[in-house]
Amino acid sequence: MKNTKVCPKCGKSDIVRIDGYAGAYGSGNNVMVGASIFSAVNVNRYICCTCGYTEEWIDTEDIEKIKNSKKAKK
Repeated sequence: MKNTKVCPKCGKSDIVRIDGYAGAYGSGNNVMVGASIFSAVNVNRYICCTCGYTEEWIDTEDIEKIKNSKKAKK
């Protein structure tokens, strides 16, 4: 959905992106990889406005932060 701009469930292209954010006390749509809000990795949502299907994506440049986090388990 992020790349194709087409919903995999219904096939429509009425897709919107809601940017992730980090708010006070770790609120928002994010992954905390450290102890402070400044270490949060935003999680962006892609939503089909036809059927309501959603996907969540992390920007490519933030994947290393996730992999190197002490909170990540393999």
